[in-house]
This record gives sequence, C-alpha cells and structure tokens, in this order.
Amino acid sequence: MMELFRRRPILSAFIGLFVLVVLLGSFPIVPETKQAVIVRLGKPERIINRFGPNQPIGQTGAGITWRLPFIENVVWIDKRVLDVDMERQQVLSTDQLRLEVDAFARFRIVDPLRMYISARSEDRVREALRPILGSELRNELGKRPFAALLSPERQGVMENVRRELDRVARQYGAQIIDVRIKKADLPTGTPLQSAYDRMRTARLQEARSIRAQGAKQAQIIRAEADAEAARTYAAAFGKDAQFYEFYRAMQSYEETFIGDANDRAAPSSIVMSPQNEYLRQFTGRGR
Repeated sequence: MMELFRRRPILSAFIGLFVLVVLLGSFPIVPETKQAVIVRLGKPERIINRFGPNQPIGQTGAGITWRLPFIENVVWIDKRVLDVDMERQQVLSTDQLRLEVDAFARFRIVDPLRMYISARSEDRVREALRPILGSELRNELGKRPFAALLSPERQGVMENVRRELDRVARQYGAQIIDVRIKKADLPTGTPLQSAYDRMRTARLQEARSIRAQGAKQAQIIRAEADAEAARTYAAAFGKDAQFYEFYRAMQSYEETFIGDANDRAAPSSIVMSPQNEYLRQFTGRGR
C-alpha cells in the first residue's frame, strides 16, 4: 500500500483529501444559535441543541456532534428570534373608512422536528404565516371604529392577533412572541382629506366648547369678586360711615378733575360755586 502511494502521489493526495472531508463532515459543530435535525435517509433521527426556555449559554447541547457520512444529513434550524413582515394592508373600519397598515410578527422555532416535517425551512414558515397575519389583523382592526385605529388603543388588539397567529404557528413548530404595527397611514387622496376635515371640525368644536366654558367661569369669578367687593364696601361703611364717604368723595374728585391718564393731553374746565354740595369735602364738614 505504501509502495502504491509512492508510485501515485496524485491519487494518494486525492484519497487523503477525500478521507479528510469525510472525517470533517462526520463531526459537525453545532453553534449556540442553531438547532440541528439529523436526518437519516429522509427520516428525522435525532435533534441536537433543541430550544428550551431559559437555557443558560454553554449548557444547551451546542458543540461537536457526529453523523454517519453519506447516510445522515444535518438540517440547520435557527434558534434565535425571527420575524415575518406583513404586506401593506388596507383595513376597513366599522364606520366604512380605510386605513393602510404595516405590521410584523416575531417568532421562534420551538419544535424543530414538527417544523422540519411540516415546512422544512424557516422561509416556508414565513410564507405560511404572512397571509394569516394579514387576515387576522384585518379581522381584528375591522371590528373597531376609524378613530380607534388611529389612537394608541389599537395596541390592545395586538394580543388577540398574536394568540390567533400563535395557534396556527404551532402547527409549524413555531411560537409567536409578539405582533406589532410599524405604521398606520391614511390613504392618499380624497379619504385622507376627508379624515383631516373631520378631525379639524372635531377640534374646532372642542375649542368652542372650551372657550364657552372659560367665559362661563370668568363671569362666575367676576360676579363673585363684585359680590365680595360689595360686601367689603358695606362692611367698611358700617364701621366708619364718615371715612367711607370721604374715601368715595376722593375717588370721585380724582375721576372728575384729573381723569384717566390717557385723557390728560386734553383736560376739561369745570366752573362750580364754592358752596356747591359736591365740594364740601374741601370746605370742611362744619361749614
């Protein structure tokens, strides 16, 4: 045999390379992020590094494994969280108005054997879940009025969508982790303008209501202030009638002889008798 190798070195090199490839292929390395399904002649034989909740890194079964060359194949299945994007959908609300919605779902393969039997790959799982996600989203959002679809309240229906989608995903060995809306836009053109007009009208009505309520409160406050001032004047008059009369007379003199500060550029002249009753505060009460 050694003599044959020396005589035919090229053939020996090919044989050595073939043996090396077979040995390397017989001991694949399973990474932490992958699950391996060992398939023997088309039949799943065993699973390496199967997903388990709360598994610590380094204790999951990842590492070097073995397979029978030419008889067993390794099917790699992602162990990480995957996503499926929904095609843009038009949702019709209960009041017959439209909204264009983009959404996505996140899932993980938790049963690699079922996934291999039913779908063979993650891409086929995505293709199976994408139309179901769109259908469930239309059904759930279609049960709400248009105003609710534009508000944060729409996030409340995502859990219903997730449960229904998860029920289907279990058939493919997947678990739906979350369903979220990326974008919700009004259709362009007449529906968009109509929605803006309705929202503008609603805001104007709300503003008028707030202003009317403010005017009402202002009238109440002014009335209460006037009543309080009247009570204060009445109380002051009752304690010292002469002082109150003097104080009111001084205010009247200021308004009559000095006037408003804005009107001082054009003063007026008043001719009155010294014995006029109006001027008695200047002449003294005893006179």
